[in-house]
Amino acid sequence: MRATLMHSAGDVRVENVPDSVIKQPTDALVRVTASCVCGSDLWPYGSMSPVDGPARMGHEFIGIVEETGSDVRTLAKGDLVVAPFAFSDGTCDFCREGLHTSCVHGTFWDMEPDEGGQAEAVRVPLADGTLVKLPVAADSALMPSLLTLSDVFGTGYHAAVAGGVTERTRVTVIGDGAVGLLAVLSAKMLGAEQIVLMGRHRTRTDLGREFGATDVVAARGEEGIERVRELTGGHGTHVVIEAVGTMPAYEQAVGVVRPGGVISRVGVPQYEEAPIGFASLFRHNIRLAGGPAPARAYAEELMPAILDGAIEPGKVFDATTDLDGVPAGYQDMADRKTLKVLIKP
Repeated sequence: MRATLMHSAGDVRVENVPDSVIKQPTDALVRVTASCVCGSDLWPYGSMSPVDGPARMGHEFIGIVEETGSDVRTLAKGDLVVAPFAFSDGTCDFCREGLHTSCVHGTFWDMEPDEGGQAEAVRVPLADGTLVKLPVAADSALMPSLLTLSDVFGTGYHAAVAGGVTERTRVTVIGDGAVGLLAVLSAKMLGAEQIVLMGRHRTRTDLGREFGATDVVAARGEEGIERVRELTGGHGTHVVIEAVGTMPAYEQAVGVVRPGGVISRVGVPQYEEAPIGFASLFRHNIRLAGGPAPARAYAEELMPAILDGAIEPGKVFDATTDLDGVPAGYQDMADRKTLKVLIKP
């Protein structure tokens, strides 16, 4: 079968690999019908050393179950399913608490060396706990939106929930990538009073306005911080969603958060140390929240609004390709020519 491998920074190839097969009785074999490139894939695309490659790529996919292991009880051949970006058993203490990304038996797809969603097929471990059945046909026009349940919509929603967004909340979202834009949509769904989107790509921020942003701030650094404070009566916002993962984005979040507020981080941090002391967070009772989104916990909650057409998170996909076009898709996303690439193997 064919699959995407990253060999080093800037070197993505689609190659023939051994077919994925059932290895454990809890596995399912899924034929991929839709997947995508994630913004977090661009971190290794910009920095991976050749000694760390080749690595199978892709942690977001929809597909059709082709085969199940002997212990799989809730899935059958022919089921259309979406896979979250981490697999989990659904039964451990953390899964029962809705924290599937901390499952004691699961892990992230990016840590599974022989599998990846940017491929023709995937072996899914812990299939009963991981996969979510979709009540539509594989050729449904809802596929792009349903695919966002695997990561970016769940991540944006997690950011808003972890931040405690309510009807009385003012929110700043830092980052106009897919996660940032879907954090805007999520904050709108939760009734946020004001949503300030900090981004500088007009096409993306226009989509952010469509999703519910009340204000857009293109400036960065101190200028951007000052502008957000002007828009919020000088105090900043109750919740700041940091959807980038860089130190400048974190520092911007510290600059615009209101006393007593929350910084909710869902951008994969590219740093280990950050200001959290008296002058930055402690003095004004500012809290840190966020982390890897338990997308599996949110899938059934978010799906109905997609199915009935109330929301269309799939609008974050602005390019579509087959497997042959995946390497160019990575480059286009890295160059900010496209927001998010949908893959149809």
